Amino acid sequence: MPFAPLSIQALPIAISAPIQESKMVETTHLQKLYEQDLVAWCDDTAAKLKAGNFDEIDLNHLIEEIEGLAGRDRRELKSRIRVLLTHLLKRTYVKSPDNYRGWEITIREQRQQLRDLLEQSPTLRNEVTAIFPKCWNEALAAVKEDFPNAEFPCESPFSPSINTLLQERFW
Repeated sequence: MPFAPLSIQALPIAISAPIQESKMVETTHLQKLYEQDLVAWCDDTAAKLKAGNFDEIDLNHLIEEIEGLAGRDRRELKSRIRVLLTHLLKRTYVKSPDNYRGWEITIREQRQQLRDLLEQSPTLRNEVTAIFPKCWNEALAAVKEDFPNAEFPCESPFSPSINTLLQERFW
């Protein structure tokens, strides 16, 4: 029994069905990998990017992770400014010489961590002025609760300028 010649028009259908099925299996695998082992997913994605295999990348999760990185840096900026302001308030307004050294060490450490963060992501410098009032209010509330007998200013004596916060000795 002779074989019928395969039409050229049918060829893409015959080839594309296994390719589409293969992509679905790969997509499902990547989604499971992302949900089960983020580090393995990151390693796999980085390897595919380096190899130029862009069509094999879990694009939705990659976008999500990149957006998450910026959010993480913004949260870190807020947290470090809040800790810095809290310790500046303690060192400046709480009369407790036995604690000065520890507070000063924390101030130096937060300043260095902020410098490192801003060196890595200079755009964050533009956000300091906007987040400063909230950080100030949170720091003030914390020290007032921890030191109810100390008197703290209602308005910040510290400049929202990141350069001033990173350099000036306020006490």
